[in-house]
Amino acid sequence: MTPLPPLREVIARHGLSATKALGQNFLLDEQLLAKIAAIPGDLTGCDVLEVGPGPGGLTRALLRAGARVTAIEMDRRCLPALAELGESFPEQLRVIEGDATKIDPKTLFAGPYHVLANLPYNVGTALFTGWLGGETWPPLWSSLTLMFQHEVAERIIAAPASSAYGRLAILAGWRSTPKIAMKVHRSAFTPAPKVMSAVVHVTPAEMPQGVSARVLERVTEAAFGQRRKMLRQSLKGMPGALAALDQLGIDSQRRAETLTLAEFVAIARILSA
Repeated sequence: MTPLPPLREVIARHGLSATKALGQNFLLDEQLLAKIAAIPGDLTGCDVLEVGPGPGGLTRALLRAGARVTAIEMDRRCLPALAELGESFPEQLRVIEGDATKIDPKTLFAGPYHVLANLPYNVGTALFTGWLGGETWPPLWSSLTLMFQHEVAERIIAAPASSAYGRLAILAGWRSTPKIAMKVHRSAFTPAPKVMSAVVHVTPAEMPQGVSARVLERVTEAAFGQRRKMLRQSLKGMPGALAALDQLGIDSQRRAETLTLAEFVAIARILSA
């Protein structure tokens, strides 16, 4: 294992501190970071995308696991610390200064890659839904291993009729398999956030035939955008949606949170045709 200075020493030497405006909370426990890096399996020789590496805690765990890491960081204060890390792992680390929400990963990799990240809280959900989207499936990414606030993680794996069930569960579950791989106590972070966190692991699954991802996104956006209203109200602005309910025998007086994932997929299939 390549000897590296403690993360706290790196942070102190470079004068780094987590910035609330960037949604930063640093993980410093290297044993915990190694466990997160191990969730996707053996990463030896694999390409990995990391978003928001900060001082490089998870980055060093991934490099030690043998991964080739491409890290996107918009906080230029962290770049010198990441450059030092790159010197310790020649040819394994590429750092890109920029906003991950504006960078298409397909432009960074020629083949399959994994995504592992302690996502900044303020952009985590947007990045996640972006990786899940698109008509091309399976995606170029082989797995997503992402840190979220615990309540967001629960929304990703939620079952119908539960309080957490909504659009995020549909988008995550209709053609991939999400699970909570690890819960992380708030005390593991510096500074400690007000909420608990969890690591979600997602792998691609078979995509249902005849369903447009964009149509499914529009259906769930309309249905859950007014989740307290009956479907006949929330979907009335979408051409063909109410007729699709009739065709499928779905009572239009039901509310969105009572529909199963399969029912949403069936509605989207009819509208896609």
